[in-house]
Amino acid sequence: MSAEFETRSQPSFVSFVGDSHTLGDGPHRWVARGHNFIVEWIEATAPAQCVQISSEHEVILLPFGAPVKLATSAAEIEAPARSVCVAPPGKLRITLAAGGRCAVLCSSRADTAAPAPLNAERYKAVDSRIVSSTPAWSRNVGDGSVDVFLVDEITAPADSPRLKMFQSSTMSINWAEYEGPRDRRMLSPHSHSSFEQGSLALDGDFIHHLRWPWSKDATQWREDAHVRLGSPSLMVVPPDVVHTTEGVEQQHHLLIDVFSPPRRDFIEKNWVANAGNYAMPANAE
Repeated sequence: MSAEFETRSQPSFVSFVGDSHTLGDGPHRWVARGHNFIVEWIEATAPAQCVQISSEHEVILLPFGAPVKLATSAAEIEAPARSVCVAPPGKLRITLAAGGRCAVLCSSRADTAAPAPLNAERYKAVDSRIVSSTPAWSRNVGDGSVDVFLVDEITAPADSPRLKMFQSSTMSINWAEYEGPRDRRMLSPHSHSSFEQGSLALDGDFIHHLRWPWSKDATQWREDAHVRLGSPSLMVVPPDVVHTTEGVEQQHHLLIDVFSPPRRDFIEKNWVANAGNYAMPANAE
């Protein structure tokens, strides 16, 4: 099997458990990435821990625990648990109470204190199949403050009742949540030809099922993979790999699908809760 094929077709698996990047007595931080997106998982270990982030187009997920304070240059707000927040470009200060946890998703990071991605080695080479996350979609409503969306107030689309979907200028996310194991008769194997999919597990245990398509060259064929990961963790699947994820065991499951650029197909189906806040670039994929 060629080294190029192995790199281009290799999924990335990162567990946000165990060794973390910690600055002094600050919060524990884990970072992983795809080609077009970066995911940071943050856990506070003492009261009022602040994290300074200078990045573009954040999406912040707050699924558990106490409210989190988010401060931009313009204002400070308190975001409750089970919310999705979209912040404007520029510096963001996140303050978590002891025991607080959150995920920060963005398409780029400029803060030098950010930990290096745990899977950075996987992304040294550029994959020409993956479309760019730029130009960014333009935000056409609001005053540049942080948008806060309460997940429990969002209605899932009738066509896809397990999912609640949101976007920023450069990303889309799907919030998939259910109790107990996923029905094995109702899985959704699929693939993408021009972008990656990140699967960010925030609660529960999951099996990621993966299948590589056959080519004429049988020496490139690979066996199916069934990789079990707990939470919190991130799996990134490359283009063309067939995949579906199955929550297992009698427990609560919360999985966030991550895409960059935004998913035009979902937006055109009116599935994305805040799509009306953005103008689509003329050449959007």
